[in-house]
Amino acid sequence: MKELTLISWNVNGIRSLSKKVVYKNMSFREWVQFYSPHIICIQETKASQEQVPASISMIPGYHTYWSSAVRKGYSGVLTYTKARARSVNKNLGIEKFDIEGRMLETEFKHFVLFNVYFPNGKSSKERLDYKMEFYDVFLEYIEKVRSKGKPIIVCGDVNTAHKEIDLARPKENETISGFLPQEREWITKLIDHGYYDTFRLINGDIPNKYSWWSMRTRARERNVGWRIDYFFVSEELKDSVTDAFILDEIYGSDHCPIGIKINVP
Repeated sequence: MKELTLISWNVNGIRSLSKKVVYKNMSFREWVQFYSPHIICIQETKASQEQVPASISMIPGYHTYWSSAVRKGYSGVLTYTKARARSVNKNLGIEKFDIEGRMLETEFKHFVLFNVYFPNGKSSKERLDYKMEFYDVFLEYIEKVRSKGKPIIVCGDVNTAHKEIDLARPKENETISGFLPQEREWITKLIDHGYYDTFRLINGDIPNKYSWWSMRTRARERNVGWRIDYFFVSEELKDSVTDAFILDEIYGSDHCPIGIKINVP
């Protein structure tokens, strides 16, 4: 068996991140080369490949796959992987979702990986409706892929905390998008379809572990956060997951990286 390390991180702008120290005087590129995960899934790049420095668009030892929004400086996902993907898909097949560059589907020998920046529903009712429709279309899509006998890994910024344990102030946020009943119910529905929240699978009900903190209120210093970034695996991979973790010592964004370790033959 070989143990793979997969990382997911909403970087809140990869051009901005490329100029920051993320860990012990290391830049993002230096940290990637030091930590050396097999796959890194990046969300909210806010850039296309030609807009970023070569030091970010091409990291030695990694293949890079990009999905960028039509709108400049918005959304976007990027997957770095040591193994070349067998196939790559950027589209759910619905234009209003595909133009926002929110998904990268990469197929490997032992699983299909979805790197996703799920919509945020806070700005308006229309965006909340868009988010909920995206959720349902996405679940239907991955179920079709899975029905072909392919194990699934989904990672990214889901923009919803599932349970009260997953945010510091649940009561105060019951009416805020990101912790609305219908948003939380969708995560429950995903789990009911046979997908596992790997962090809870490995760590149980450990409290006070978050992946996002508001930048306005020094919330990270006080650990007043939300766990809205996830790795889900389908039933077929459940017993292959050996670790699931949050790298809250890594800085550079309002999110921190999360990760899993998984055994493959």
